[in-house]
Amino acid sequence: MPGLLAKIRTTLEMIKWEHSIFALPFALTAVLLAANGLPAWRTVVWILVAMVAARSCAMAFNRWADADLDAANPRTSNRAIPAGLLSRQFVLGFTLLMALIFVAASSQLNRLTLYLSPLVLAVLLSYSYMKRITRWSHLVLGLALGLAPSAAWIAVRGSLDARIIVLTAAVTLWAGGFDVLYACQDYEHDRAAGLHSLPRAIGIAGAFWAARLMHLAMLGLLVWFGLLFHFAALGWVGIGAVAALLAYEHSIVSPRDLRRLNAAFFTMNGVIATVFFAFVAADLWERT
Repeated sequence: MPGLLAKIRTTLEMIKWEHSIFALPFALTAVLLAANGLPAWRTVVWILVAMVAARSCAMAFNRWADADLDAANPRTSNRAIPAGLLSRQFVLGFTLLMALIFVAASSQLNRLTLYLSPLVLAVLLSYSYMKRITRWSHLVLGLALGLAPSAAWIAVRGSLDARIIVLTAAVTLWAGGFDVLYACQDYEHDRAAGLHSLPRAIGIAGAFWAARLMHLAMLGLLVWFGLLFHFAALGWVGIGAVAALLAYEHSIVSPRDLRRLNAAFFTMNGVIATVFFAFVAADLWERT
């Protein structure tokens, strides 16, 4: 039992489970809007279980699929599988367990969430192979996070509203843009390993411009989203706060200085998602 607990602790560290917060606030935003307030707590609990399980499944599968690539990359060679802390078999077993939990949680929401759960898993797991075939793998990762608000809406309503797809598109560009920046760290490795990415295709400076354009488009989509859902003052303040935080993130990294990229990618992205949710929630509750 102590050995198993140690493996589970190492697995949670490997998948950075705490970073589930990236997409979670956007999903909760959709939950509040779909329910026009708070839905039943049972629904919220199963949505949380499904989201954490889905992300854990995707991250573990990525570490399993990329184990050999991680071992060859100095930046990732100390990850759990290359470092010998976990076996590939154990990580694959964990991946399958999380997939089963995700499907089980989906079945507790409604019939449509259950039917769509295999499709969601296909998108989440496919990202791990996209960088082997296309420079646009960043958008697949973005979509993996962007599905969260649409999935949460379906979980509450049992159907899809076209308006929530605008938020899905915004989150896709937000996450995809920062994955472009994050991939700049692996420019040399990707070239040597024959992997595809926007930094490898257009250079690091070009990748920074691509990420900026993605984030500007994301802000435009958030404005459209606010119009569709008739945001009042607090909702617009929230979008303004997201714009300010994005500008700050881009100000602390540059093509010549990637040292603060982890702070921008991990810390500030969680802040952005949480701030957006907080303002939209306050806006909704003020109007209801």
